[in-house]
Amino acid sequence: MKPVLIGLTIVLLLLPAAVGCRQALGADPITCSCQPGGEGAVYSPPLWSAAPFAALLLAIAVLPLAPRCRKFWHRNRNKLLVAMAISVPVLLFYCFAHPAQTLREGDLIRHVSAGLPAVGEMLSRAMLEEYVPFIVLLLSLYTISGGVSLRGDLPAHPLTNTAFLALGSVLASLIGTTGAAMVLIRPLLQTNQERKHIRHTVVFFIFLVCNIGGCLLPIGDPPLFLGYLMGVPFLWTLNLAAEWAVATAALLAIYYVWDSLAYRRETVRDVRRDESVVKPLRLRGRINLLYLLGVVLAAGLLVPGKPFVLLPWFIVPEYLREAAMLALAALSLLTTPRGVRKDNHFNFEAIAEVAVLFAGIFITMQPPIEMLRAGGSRLGLSEPWQFFWATGVLSSFLDNAPTYVVFFEAAGSLTRHAGEGIMALGGGQYIRLDLLAAVSLGAVFMGANTYIGNGPNFMVKAIAEQRGVKMPGFFGYMLYSACVLLPLFVLLSLLFSAIGWAR
Repeated sequence: MKPVLIGLTIVLLLLPAAVGCRQALGADPITCSCQPGGEGAVYSPPLWSAAPFAALLLAIAVLPLAPRCRKFWHRNRNKLLVAMAISVPVLLFYCFAHPAQTLREGDLIRHVSAGLPAVGEMLSRAMLEEYVPFIVLLLSLYTISGGVSLRGDLPAHPLTNTAFLALGSVLASLIGTTGAAMVLIRPLLQTNQERKHIRHTVVFFIFLVCNIGGCLLPIGDPPLFLGYLMGVPFLWTLNLAAEWAVATAALLAIYYVWDSLAYRRETVRDVRRDESVVKPLRLRGRINLLYLLGVVLAAGLLVPGKPFVLLPWFIVPEYLREAAMLALAALSLLTTPRGVRKDNHFNFEAIAEVAVLFAGIFITMQPPIEMLRAGGSRLGLSEPWQFFWATGVLSSFLDNAPTYVVFFEAAGSLTRHAGEGIMALGGGQYIRLDLLAAVSLGAVFMGANTYIGNGPNFMVKAIAEQRGVKMPGFFGYMLYSACVLLPLFVLLSLLFSAIGWAR
């Protein structure tokens, strides 16, 4: 009965797309001159073609929370079925309703016919050029970090917990928010196991380690890696260091005060137990730190189609970067000491969930991206603070990676030529640096506003609940973010609007 209800919900959500596709099937073939970054007309898909994208994001947001749907949604096979079913109207749109195109990419002009060639062009772009590099990076970081075990039980003083969060805020950019969260959440919970008031500690961990800490490198958070794939230099995100430092310092200070007050509420008995049960931190699986460094170097140095830094005469072939990352992940599985992954309760369920859902996301987001390329300048957004909040608000309730792509394209549509404060992305496309900074920060920072804003958020919540921490519900968590994060983001937008974004 429940699968039937889910199916009916999906059909109702996709009805606008189905009606539009039926109407478009009888339309005359159109040839469109699409010139990204140029002055010619650019084809804009009809609004109904974005319905599958909205439907999939709505399913991701709602189905895990609906009591009648949780069991169905819990299985990755069902997630894959939903994602692929919602993707079908997009394939039909490109096959029967999308016009033939003349794509101008820099000095090259490429003709793409309507029908099956249009479907092939879209799938090549969405899956081979974008999805494969994206998911391989996440899989590599997830696999390798799963072989790092940090165990111990320190006195759970406010300063100790603040140090954990500060360390995680740095590691998140170096090994990804997923990697840092999985490495540090268990020793943090073990350190605090004698305390009763630790819910706020996990919430701030999600704020800092699962989200805000990951803005300094493309491997830190999925949205930034998508920007890297679209032409943003690997080290450009270091320009966000000032915003990262201000936000991180403010949250650490707030947390320290909050935890100091909570520590005073602990009973004398619990404090004595905490002080008496002390186990030094022990790091196992150290070899994986080298593999994580290898992934960082592969992401930054092996850029397909460009000369290798150390051997300028060697042009990096397609997918060599991804092959290197997968090789490092395989080495991690082979060489990690036995028992380390068992201590971490490691399995591939979480990354499999990401893989199946993002397969659908990368397909269904193609029409909205085309719309924004064609008409992003008509959204009424022009200032960095507007892009910061528009990207951030959607990243709070939708997945922040596709949201980043949407507003990245919108920002690019406002920039038509090179100049001071403008980055060339290749293929005749440009983007203003201040808008790029605002989009990047909005996607990464405001992914912390809800449990569904970024992948590691729910993973950390689940691990904490398994360890007996009574975590707030969906709206209870939003109360934390509304009281702590939103005022901070208002201050940040005022501050950096005054002194400049990403100097």
